[in-house]
Amino acid sequence: MPKKSVYKIIFHNQDKIFEIYARGVHHGAMFGFIEIEHLIFGERSSVVVDPSEESLKAEFNHVTRTYIPMHSIIRIDEVDKQGACKVTQDTGQGNVTPFPVYTSGDTTKKT
Repeated sequence: MPKKSVYKIIFHNQDKIFEIYARGVHHGAMFGFIEIEHLIFGERSSVVVDPSEESLKAEFNHVTRTYIPMHSIIRIDEVDKQGACKVTQDTGQGNVTPFPVYTSGDTTKKT
């Protein structure tokens, strides 16, 4: 039986850094967005409850597919197994600079 891929997706959203896990990651039908589907969260049977992961479960409750702007993505990794989903505050002290997004338009200077 073929092994199912698991992806770790890290992205910026409203001054926070999200780390989630999913079974599917694709370039979406909407230009400039990454399509993420089949989100994976930890088992509810565990004794230790992570409030960060619980808030993510609530936020993505009943979401089958989500689209994240390409310029918000920090990193996507294919991993062997799922870790804990989490949300952390972006302190702005890291060395990751968001990719600049340019829109089409006339870039020539008119005089």
